[in-house]
Amino acid sequence: MSTSSTSITRRNLLATAAVASAVTILPSAFAVAKVKGDEIRPFRFTVSDAQLHDLRRRIKSTRWPDRETVGDNSQGVQSATIEKLARYWIKDYNWRKVEARLNALPQFITTIDGVDIHFIHVRSEHKNALPIIVTHGWPGSIIEQMKIIDPLTNPTAHGGSPADAFDVVIPSIPGYGFSGKPTEKGWDPVRIAQVWIQLMRRLEYKQYVAQGGDWGDAITEQMALIAPPELLGIHVNMPATVPDDIATALQPGGTKPAGLSADEEHAYNQLDDFYKHGLGYAIEMANRPQTLVAIADSPVGLAAWMIDHDIRSYELIARVFDGKQEGLTRDDILDNVTLYWLTNTAISSARLYWENKLAFFQPKNVKIPVAVSVFPDEIYAAPRSWTQRAYPNLIHYNRLAKGGHFAAWEQPQVLTEELRASFRTLRV
Repeated sequence: MSTSSTSITRRNLLATAAVASAVTILPSAFAVAKVKGDEIRPFRFTVSDAQLHDLRRRIKSTRWPDRETVGDNSQGVQSATIEKLARYWIKDYNWRKVEARLNALPQFITTIDGVDIHFIHVRSEHKNALPIIVTHGWPGSIIEQMKIIDPLTNPTAHGGSPADAFDVVIPSIPGYGFSGKPTEKGWDPVRIAQVWIQLMRRLEYKQYVAQGGDWGDAITEQMALIAPPELLGIHVNMPATVPDDIATALQPGGTKPAGLSADEEHAYNQLDDFYKHGLGYAIEMANRPQTLVAIADSPVGLAAWMIDHDIRSYELIARVFDGKQEGLTRDDILDNVTLYWLTNTAISSARLYWENKLAFFQPKNVKIPVAVSVFPDEIYAAPRSWTQRAYPNLIHYNRLAKGGHFAAWEQPQVLTEELRASFRTLRV
């Protein structure tokens, strides 16, 4: 975000300057004093030096396990990768850089349904900008979407026209980042979708669109099912399109159906591998999230747990720590892990898996306009045939040449172009 934070700061300076120095939220003081009504309060985050020193101390004190007994990643995160990550975290990583970028953005807290909801809100200078609410997933955060803020709100500086402008709202899911941590059960994607609708109404948006991947897809699709009149359409980059016969075949003992097209067979094989080898983290968080005390106590343990989300993302991260140039940098990866650490959200974020009762990849019968971008290194690359069946009002479908699970983070320019194209016909 070399130029993005500068232009965002300039455009929002008057809105935020009055509170910039007065509002400092420490991790130990996340519970903002309760307020009445629908008040929206400015937000900043500044961690203490003592907490950063404690983080480094804990990394240095890691008790390392024995090295894997194989020469590949079949046993999980490889020792060489996590050791390189830890060394960089101690010696070269600087949290203050991303903290400054975050605090250059207009951030807010508002209480909805009894929980404090944190969100970034950047308005475009261009007239008739289309509002969009963008939702992250796990193990993501608002860090994922920071790279797309300026291209969306300031399109003329990034190859677009004024007609491509968006107002951008990026909330932190309850239990994640700077949002409050629910103290009662029931905070599933359906409830969060209802809160997002209330948030956009509180911001007085009469029409808007929504975008998401991972949990962001689940929440965004639930918004589409509720279908408030303000929601014009949605865009997803990890769509729920798997037909019932494919889902049944993927169960233990199932057999791959005959007659699949090349794209369908590729997607089937990706899903089959994920279900057999990549679901361990999700199963544990869905069944026993509170057992994961170790990742709340060890920063290196937390990092290992987070980077082993899906095999292609892990392989990309491993290449990054080997010094290769990728869509992500070492700082990108550690910005996100460090945010989880400083906010102590390892367990509270995991509970969303326990709360969820939805079949993640099962079509939900969304009837409003839907746009889909398919990145090849996603958990599965949704075929056009499945996507058209899942979304009868499909307004955009595109298969991209590069990119994976964290689209906004890895391929911000591509995702920006996709969002412009996806919603062009929905602009009034």
